[in-house]
Amino acid sequence: MSENSSSSKITALAITFNEEANVERYVASLSFADEIIFVDSESTDQTVAIAQSLGVKVITRSFTNFSEQRNYAIEQATHDWILFFDLDEIISAELEEEIKTTVANPGNKTAFFIKRTFHFMGKRIRFGGWQNDKAIRLFNKNYGSYNGNLVHEEVKSDGQVGVLKNRLNHYSYKSFDNYNDKLNLYSKLQALNLYQKKKRPNGYHFFIRPLYRFFWQYLFRLGILDGKEGFILAYVHSFSVFKRYLQLWMMYRKIE
Repeated sequence: MSENSSSSKITALAITFNEEANVERYVASLSFADEIIFVDSESTDQTVAIAQSLGVKVITRSFTNFSEQRNYAIEQATHDWILFFDLDEIISAELEEEIKTTVANPGNKTAFFIKRTFHFMGKRIRFGGWQNDKAIRLFNKNYGSYNGNLVHEEVKSDGQVGVLKNRLNHYSYKSFDNYNDKLNLYSKLQALNLYQKKKRPNGYHFFIRPLYRFFWQYLFRLGILDGKEGFILAYVHSFSVFKRYLQLWMMYRKIE
């Protein structure tokens, strides 16, 4: 662990579920943090055992939704500066140095976006909307928390937000089934979010929205230039839109 001054100490946080293949790499890449905490959603593999053997503090908490899980993790942090990476995100040596320099002298910024390079089925994806992908991964917990969305949660900061220069590599794809399961979970949580807002699905949501998503991603955002991987991504994401509204329809049907 690093020996930072108290004002620039860092807590690295992660929410985990069955991530045994990524734990060692993640912990090694964040060895510069002063503290690493996992909030684990009752993993059934060796995620917890591996993490604890590497000195990670692990707290088990049943999964509710992404915002609640992440905000609970923030509450466990000892230090003000938070790094909240997913275990499929890889921090380069250059990004590590920039993070340490930034935390030591953040200026008037309380949060920082980090750009992400997305990899799918072994290929770097350059188009389809992923070329502009970024997320707040570094922030001061006194000025920010997750916005409450059940899925696709984002950090909302009360202060000014900067952008780091160096990118991280995002390897979200383990297998097609794993990626599809992840999209299924997102669809269910998005449907629940719509249900709580009393939104009802109609023909537009079942037919037009999925088609729009496909053409937006594949043609308008140039996913076609990513070859077959670009097509597969556009297709599975458009189908996840359909499943979102199917799940919502089923929620209403069950009640009525």
